[in-house]
Amino acid sequence: MRTITATYCYIPSVMSRPQKTDGQEKKRPPPVKVLSGQLRAAGIRCNVDSGSGCVIRLSGGRSLLVSLVWMQGTVLEVQLDRNTALLLDETGTFTVQGINSVPKGKPCLSQGKYVMVMGAIQALSPEPVICVVKMADLSELVALHRRMWKLEVEDLQQVLSSRSR
Repeated sequence: MRTITATYCYIPSVMSRPQKTDGQEKKRPPPVKVLSGQLRAAGIRCNVDSGSGCVIRLSGGRSLLVSLVWMQGTVLEVQLDRNTALLLDETGTFTVQGINSVPKGKPCLSQGKYVMVMGAIQALSPEPVICVVKMADLSELVALHRRMWKLEVEDLQQVLSSRSR
């Protein structure tokens, strides 16, 4: 059994309320669909402690700033005593932290289930760590979800990166 180190799950203010810039409220961007490999590769170009996010590289030399993520993967291991779960997507593993605090999240947490998680990036190395705020079981249509996931990620990232130009 693999040991996952438990750390404090800090959800930056980015998750909870709109930012104010010069007295005006700035709408927060929604979570960005990402693969664990993209976050792992962003590790050297990112300071997650600041809450400002990470720059992930996209095809065509484009990039995208990401702080809130939507990820999907298969549950490999659950450690309720450590408040963590280890998931696997098609590019590698990632840790989900704060699982005991997610309403209705525990039923999703059985080994082999395919789930989606949304949350804030906590760490990127040696593997991504996400502080989860939402979790859902996608196992019922797992074949469809797995097949479509990479296409959904690429499509959303392409749209978001073209808007930020």
